[in-house]
Amino acid sequence: MAIHRVKFTFKQELITLPIIYDLGKQFNVITNVRRADVTEDRGWVVLELEGDMEEIERGLDWVAAKGVRVDPVQGDVLEG
Repeated sequence: MAIHRVKFTFKQELITLPIIYDLGKQFNVITNVRRADVTEDRGWVVLELEGDMEEIERGLDWVAAKGVRVDPVQGDVLEG
């Protein structure tokens, strides 16, 4: 199993959709929210994704196709 850290940035029209939930259900990926900030007009979430790397990559392609910006994150997101 691989662990991959990413940051999702959501446009206003996407912040109310269950994209992270659907990612976990449709692609057999465990999602672990490490940090997040969501307001009425924007949102971002830093996630750890765990699963087979092929499934993670397929899931990230799906998330990006929904219009979410996907960026890699390096290191431990909870360290100062």
